[in-house]
Amino acid sequence: MMNRAKRIMKEIGMELIGSALIAVGLYNFAVTSEFPMTGFSGISLILNRLFHLPIGLTIIVLNIPVALLCYRLLGRGFFLRSLRCIVISSVMIDYVAPLLPVYTGSRMLSAICTGVLGGLGYALIYMQNSSTGGTDFVIMAVKAVKPYLSLGKIAFLSDIGIILLGGLIFRDIDGIIYGMIINFLFAVAVDKVVYGVNAGKMALIVTDYGKKVTDAIDECCGRGSTILPASGGYKQGKKQVVMCACNNKQMYFVQQKVKEVDENAFTIILESNEVHGEGFRMFNIGEQG
Repeated sequence: MMNRAKRIMKEIGMELIGSALIAVGLYNFAVTSEFPMTGFSGISLILNRLFHLPIGLTIIVLNIPVALLCYRLLGRGFFLRSLRCIVISSVMIDYVAPLLPVYTGSRMLSAICTGVLGGLGYALIYMQNSSTGGTDFVIMAVKAVKPYLSLGKIAFLSDIGIILLGGLIFRDIDGIIYGMIINFLFAVAVDKVVYGVNAGKMALIVTDYGKKVTDAIDECCGRGSTILPASGGYKQGKKQVVMCACNNKQMYFVQQKVKEVDENAFTIILESNEVHGEGFRMFNIGEQG
């Protein structure tokens, strides 16, 4: 019970932070610059400009039919977490963000802040296997059916039509361009945060002292490693290749330890976009639960 309570509190905390970032990006940067925004936020902004409807309340109303359609595909747990997050984000947009100053400067800087803040906010929410509803339901539904697609790419493609619609309704070609910039930054920020959490480095260490190297790696940063048998290409001498995956900070200590154990070791360090398994966190995004 205690672990479950801690998990729920952590989810709510991340949803509060993510919703606050989204709200600031939307209300304090996008609204005054009159960008054609993405998702149901974009549709709500169009209706706000045309009929002065509250943005947060409009998002909730638009979410109802889409939520019901996606309920079976994404599961009860995801549905309930999303309902909670819809309420949190809507309250943030309508009541918290208006308490902060509104940016009225450069439209380009406003677009950059909107895209980055929104991307960070949505990424934090997606990492809890939750959403703010609207096109997020559609994005997660597509992710469930096509798990090999990244969230950023799905979001970018799904939002192009809404941006074009907003720009055409208000005859704002510049707005369409800014909207595309926001959409691109949003997609990049989401992918960098969501998939960057599991990013790291991988070392391939060619050495004569495989066991000593693995023991040194375990001692310095608690990372496991794998010893692969190998032989030299020229003299055909027996070698061992130690393979180890770790984060960027730990890789520095791995390099130092390897030099201490075998100063003649040949070390190759590679970037790892994602690492899954013991010692690395796994996010179940767009899955039932």
